[in-house]
Amino acid sequence: MGVGVEAGAQAARSRALAVLRIRSRALAVALLPAAVAVILLAGGSTGHLMGRGWDLARWIMGVAAIVVLLAAGAIALVVARARPAVSPTVAIAEESAPDLYRMVRDLADRLDVPAPSAIALTPDCDSWLEDRTHPSHGPPPQENGDEITGVRSLTPGRSRRTAAAPVLVIGSPFLWWMRVGELRAVLAPVVAGTGPSAHPDIAAARRFVRGLDAAVAVTSAPRGPVFRSVLAGVGWVARLLLRSCRGHAAEMERGVAAAAAERAQAVDYGLRIVAQEQVGLAYAGWDRLLTRVALPAWRMGRWPSRLDAGVVAALTELSRRDRLAEGFASRLGERPACDLLEEPGTIDEATSLLAARLFHGGPAETGPDWAPVAWQEYPEEVVDRKWRTDAARLHRVLDTLGVRRAPDPAPPHHDPPTLARVVDHLTDPTAAALASAPAPGDRYGEADAVDPYAPDAPLSDPSTPAQPEGQPAHSEPESDPEPEPYKAMAADDDDEELGESGSPHSAALAAGLTAELAREEAATPPISTAPPGQGPDTGLWDDTGLPLFPLQPPRTGRELLADHVTAMVCCAAMDTAGALPGLDWLDGPTLLVNGERAADLAPRVLSLVEDGDPAPLRAWLMDLGIRPEKPVRLV
Repeated sequence: MGVGVEAGAQAARSRALAVLRIRSRALAVALLPAAVAVILLAGGSTGHLMGRGWDLARWIMGVAAIVVLLAAGAIALVVARARPAVSPTVAIAEESAPDLYRMVRDLADRLDVPAPSAIALTPDCDSWLEDRTHPSHGPPPQENGDEITGVRSLTPGRSRRTAAAPVLVIGSPFLWWMRVGELRAVLAPVVAGTGPSAHPDIAAARRFVRGLDAAVAVTSAPRGPVFRSVLAGVGWVARLLLRSCRGHAAEMERGVAAAAAERAQAVDYGLRIVAQEQVGLAYAGWDRLLTRVALPAWRMGRWPSRLDAGVVAALTELSRRDRLAEGFASRLGERPACDLLEEPGTIDEATSLLAARLFHGGPAETGPDWAPVAWQEYPEEVVDRKWRTDAARLHRVLDTLGVRRAPDPAPPHHDPPTLARVVDHLTDPTAAALASAPAPGDRYGEADAVDPYAPDAPLSDPSTPAQPEGQPAHSEPESDPEPEPYKAMAADDDDEELGESGSPHSAALAAGLTAELAREEAATPPISTAPPGQGPDTGLWDDTGLPLFPLQPPRTGRELLADHVTAMVCCAAMDTAGALPGLDWLDGPTLLVNGERAADLAPRVLSLVEDGDPAPLRAWLMDLGIRPEKPVRLV
């Protein structure tokens, strides 16, 4: 073990020295004109370099030396004062987690490395060491240092200082899902990295690279034309040095990781193999929880306040469904790592709010339009409101397009919000005729194919003559041109997939929903930032570019239309058949019919949206006793 550790540390130190040599060469280049100017001045004062040519050379080199020194000083000032990037975290004070700090220090003693200076949590399934020795990373003093002043301020006030050891950042899902022994085994290679990090050469090389990276970020920020032109040269030099250091810095970090991994093999090596399986499982459950459960709530202006507890429920549900994961449920009897915290609920709430800010861009503080929601309130506060809001938006777009189920002489006429209105509008006459056509040789097929939820006779114009017997059933009358709003909205729709496979009505409705959502987002007030000291490490990272990590790309028109039609179906089921909104830990909002999940709704909705075929959906509605012609309650 000692040979491997020494080899990795030696490789890291050699690469660190290569980075420092690049810094020394840059300094030598900056001092070279000044050195030449000093030689010329010394030669003139001693009477050796005399003449008009030497006098001109002294003036040129003196001016060049001053310009280069001023430029080098400006670059050095920007690099030194630029604040390196810091990961958004929730700092954990030792008073809030004494057992966790004790476990980490004991782990550092077993590894014979310095203990981390502090512990912080991040809403991600990863753990690492982070250098926060820059003076700007010191927390500001607080008046109430002995109390937890709010949900998100978890660190007591202390004077500004510079920590010698890096900060240990732990993924918050690990604390709730893993057991204490598993967490210790996972953190062993991370904590072992404090040993190589304490070497002066490695620490200096890291500070130099982080300073260059911060300087590049400063010069890339939008500024006025004067500052932009002045900082352009600084940015060019910083990028040049950063490109020169890139290879050596990467190899240095690989050497540090190799040395840390080799040293950590002496601690819980067998348990670490089992714990790595839990890392992958926690990542899958966390990703599923954020995208399927948390994201719909964030879009509704609610943020789940117990995301870390939710990932435990999601993974427990996964172990119940998956036969391969049956052994994971037995782990729940052991002590969870979150017991190492004094107030796990408060810390879970803080990391949940931080996750909402990072992955969705939500506000920094709670308000009427941004309130926490508990899991037991999720079906009513999120699922029910989401479905009814989407259904209301769907009918607003239908009103804008001028969709009518029956002719009405009054111009300002709005049909009641019924599911039948949506289904009739999206039905493609060709697909419906083909789906309801009797099989060859079936004498009674036409009578058996009658749909109780088909559109009533008044939907067609009574003045239209009867269709000749020889005309095919799926042909459209030439006297019924497509309404102009459909053509305009379909032309604006950029969803190629829906445009190719869906009907013009579907494309127009999808485009209308996209435009309506864009208007609603444009009318949303700008996100406010938290006051100093009231957010999770708000002074350490820039929150102007939120969300930093969007969970999903913007939804396409087809996805928007399918979501809104699904919401309308669920509203009809709740209002006419006694269905209830529910929460599935792996799939998010779900419809409960007679206490069971309605898992077969999505393909039937897609059949209507993409193919214009309402038969599967109408059969499903009839089986469950849902009345599509009845109006539903909207938000």
